[in-house]
Amino acid sequence: MKYLYKLFAISALLLALGINAGAQITSSSFEISKNLDIFATMYKELNNNYVDDLQHGDLIKTGIDAMLDKLDPYTVFISEAEIEDFTFMTTGQYGGIGALIHKQGDYVVISEPYEGSPSLKAGLQFGDRILKVNGKDTKGKSVSDVSSVLKGQPGTSLKLLIGRDGEKSPVEIEVIREKVTIPNVTHSLMLDNETGYIKLSGFTQNSGKEFKEAFLKLRESGNLKGLIIDLRDNGGGLLSEAVNITNLFVKKGELVVSTKGKGPDRNKSYKTIVQPVDTDIPVAVLVNGFSASASEIVAGALQDLDRAVIIGERTFGKGLVQNIIPLSYNTQMKVTVAKYYIPSGRCIQAIDYGHKDSTGRSVKIPDSLINTFKTQAGRLVYDGGGIIPDIVMEQPLLSNISASLLSRYLIFDYANHFKRTHAEIPPARDFVITDEIYADFVNWLQNKEYDYTTRSEKMLSELKKTAETEKYFDELKTEFEMLESKMMHNKQADLEKFSDEIRSMLRNEIVARYYMQKGRVEAAVTEDQEVKKAIEILGDQNSYKKILTTAGSTPGNKS
Repeated sequence: MKYLYKLFAISALLLALGINAGAQITSSSFEISKNLDIFATMYKELNNNYVDDLQHGDLIKTGIDAMLDKLDPYTVFISEAEIEDFTFMTTGQYGGIGALIHKQGDYVVISEPYEGSPSLKAGLQFGDRILKVNGKDTKGKSVSDVSSVLKGQPGTSLKLLIGRDGEKSPVEIEVIREKVTIPNVTHSLMLDNETGYIKLSGFTQNSGKEFKEAFLKLRESGNLKGLIIDLRDNGGGLLSEAVNITNLFVKKGELVVSTKGKGPDRNKSYKTIVQPVDTDIPVAVLVNGFSASASEIVAGALQDLDRAVIIGERTFGKGLVQNIIPLSYNTQMKVTVAKYYIPSGRCIQAIDYGHKDSTGRSVKIPDSLINTFKTQAGRLVYDGGGIIPDIVMEQPLLSNISASLLSRYLIFDYANHFKRTHAEIPPARDFVITDEIYADFVNWLQNKEYDYTTRSEKMLSELKKTAETEKYFDELKTEFEMLESKMMHNKQADLEKFSDEIRSMLRNEIVARYYMQKGRVEAAVTEDQEVKKAIEILGDQNSYKKILTTAGSTPGNKS
């Protein structure tokens, strides 16, 4: 009887895997049945013999995660409790209070309420510390712990006890949860009389519709002669929305992306299916190392079709397609089912998850395996590692002092302090950090801790350790001490040396206190070097056309 039960269980598992248990057993199906049998008998004996009671859910979840960890990082199990987060990733909607949060000290803090959100309506502010939720203490709780209780059914209420700088005692605030929708188009505006700008932050449902509406509104200005599409830091989303956005600028019937997977049902071609909105307007697309997936489809397709100039940094290199597959008990699995290929035929996947190095890490596709392709105009493009921009502009590394001020939330905290002491500021694009404001910031920092080690100091420390190991340090001790003395950073001097960088961060954060996310964008574009380069290229039609029509030319020219 036990044998028959085991056989029945294995047969059921094989059927669930799409394998006919009654057919002739292939090598693959035998391996599956054998290992499922081993796993089932092992777990049974573990349950019968282990000294303590097993936490079955946790144990199986650990086993599932460990198994999937052998594959790519995008193939994941989604428990019933996590489904809402994955729904948000595709729809951009969730039930909650509508605010970004982060951990600062012992408590979770409001990073930024969304414009028009329940949190903003209720009076929550940047920097508010969440001390209690519905009477329960949140001290020491993680961001995910607090986030899970802030989310919930629209129409339900939460009582938050808030600690706020400038208030002598905690403030109780009631927030009514709503269906929160995060817009894909963060902001759109005219940068000058002729150049439009659209910041796209995601590719959830209706992103194509949102983008089209933003573009048509810009065009209504009557003098739109060039468009900048900002895909920087956009991690992607729905492939269909990438096709819809590309369709706005290329003719009907053009191939945008194709997918190739294990079975024929995974091999599909996605073409533009409606008439475009504008096939003539010059377009520049901004990308960086965090532009991935659907962002790379849009940037790569427009590059392959010679329809836009790509500016910025090499993109992330995610050429893998995922589907959500329902499982039993209201769980799901997000699984990689195919690779995608843009019009030139190239796949821009950067990591080969099927092969590991000696440390067990997945490796980048080597240069020796990178292939050359051509755009419609004959320009050379490559696979194997993201989209290489037509004009490469590398972002400078953040200074150590700036990184320290950011990571310790001192820029964030000063912006909150500034808002409490200044009722209003000029419009976002006009606001500047004056010498007076910067001096106030430096003075405010006096009793704050933000020490750091510079890269030069780290290298000297490593050299010193090597010299000690190799017995050379004693004879070089005097020289090392002189170098350490000269190299020792001076925080006050660094505040002056890197003041332009720090002023830019302060401006961005302060503007957000008055004009929210749109204000951040409006302030940022006025000093963004990549935006300036895009305006320059779009304003010079000879240069623009030369980049897109020179056969044999190669993307990657540095600016």
